[in-house]
Amino acid sequence: MIRAILSVLAFFSVVSTACAEDSALRRLNTGDESRGWEAVGRLELGGKGFCTGTLIAPDLVLTAAHCLFEPSTGQRVDFGSIEFLAGLRNGRAEAYRRVRRVVIHPSYRYEGDVTAERVRNDLALLQLLRPVQNTIVTPFETAEQADRGESVSVVSYALDRAAAPSLQNSCNVLQRTKGVLVTSCDVNFGSSGAPIFRVRNGQAQVVSVVSAKAEMGGKRVALGAQLDGAVELLKNQLVSGVGVTQDFMPRIKGAVPVTGRFPGGAKSVKP
Repeated sequence: MIRAILSVLAFFSVVSTACAEDSALRRLNTGDESRGWEAVGRLELGGKGFCTGTLIAPDLVLTAAHCLFEPSTGQRVDFGSIEFLAGLRNGRAEAYRRVRRVVIHPSYRYEGDVTAERVRNDLALLQLLRPVQNTIVTPFETAEQADRGESVSVVSYALDRAAAPSLQNSCNVLQRTKGVLVTSCDVNFGSSGAPIFRVRNGQAQVVSVVSAKAEMGGKRVALGAQLDGAVELLKNQLVSGVGVTQDFMPRIKGAVPVTGRFPGGAKSVKP
């Protein structure tokens, strides 16, 4: 039986050490070590914490929905204050992007205890203000599921390893139940939203997003949302505008057209 210990893994509470059951976490300290993983980044939550996110298109970041809520109030965070730092490593990122629009899985509910329903719907897409288009950062493809017993990998930031991503190259899918992927992957605060990968034909594909950690049979496990058709659902909502929150533009005050000149010289308008 799965017993949820913590409802969220974001950087809002005390440290709790998770114990990996397979390969150990390895910090990606150098450019060579992190090569190929640059599309995983740290998601800064307005100076109040961070989660992990993954580029799945030049302008789309996949993460956990609960990262977008304030734990103390249950209110949504100010999306205009969120910044995605692609491939952040030791103070430098490959790209820095603010968020233009956000869509949260329509069945996700932040309040309440950790349940299978909450975990399986714990998904959100962030549309960036500008696409990440360079030769270093390559978005990952997604796949709908991984099989029980399959070896997977996870790349994440966390409270005790926030300055650079860490890779666990091999952990196992222990169960698939009610849309939840139960794995032996090593996660901690800040790992929320981290991608869980399977590798097929040499290509890493995102099959799940870390939502919570729990205990199963006395061992620590990571709970993730199976993607199933959720990513396509969220993409379609972005296209249609259904359920989409756009917070960036309303935050800009006093904006004026820049097609002409101001009497007395140039002026600038800041958000």
